[in-house]
Amino acid sequence: MLKGKNIYLRPFDIEDAEDLLRLQKKNQSFFDQFSGTRPSDYYTLKKQEELIQKWEKGAKSDTEYQFGIYRSSDDTLLGTINLFQVLRGNLQSAFIGYFLDKEFNGNGYTTGAAKLIVEYAFESLNLHRIEAGVMPHNIASIRVLEKAGFHKEGLAKKNVQINGQWEDHVVLAIINPND
Repeated sequence: MLKGKNIYLRPFDIEDAEDLLRLQKKNQSFFDQFSGTRPSDYYTLKKQEELIQKWEKGAKSDTEYQFGIYRSSDDTLLGTINLFQVLRGNLQSAFIGYFLDKEFNGNGYTTGAAKLIVEYAFESLNLHRIEAGVMPHNIASIRVLEKAGFHKEGLAKKNVQINGQWEDHVVLAIINPND
């Protein structure tokens, strides 16, 4: 568990599948603006359980780390944050991704979660670089990353397919200050 001021992050376990499904269903139209096409069974309990099992295997094989963002005061699941496409060897890097329940946006939860996962990535996983891609109009997400220490590196043209359209993404990154 990674503890912050008013939140904590912890890996999902199978018992979290119902809460995760509830979060995804509640925010489906909001999250769909920023995510790739999801399979038709995505919004089922079975699929959420399968994802959690996949994430557990990914953490064991050091390829991805998926956490729930929880409010400390009442253990409410507020969102998700992850490190994915973890690369070792000469790269020592990963990408960061996150989703926060629309109802809780603007309270600093995602910034706190990003800072926690960056610290974890650098201090526990010994990564050198974390990269993010954000659609240019998603100013709030760009601000989250900048507050967490990321810097803009450029624009990846037509980089990710979202809702059937190839979207540009601002590339941001943070380098381990100890390297």
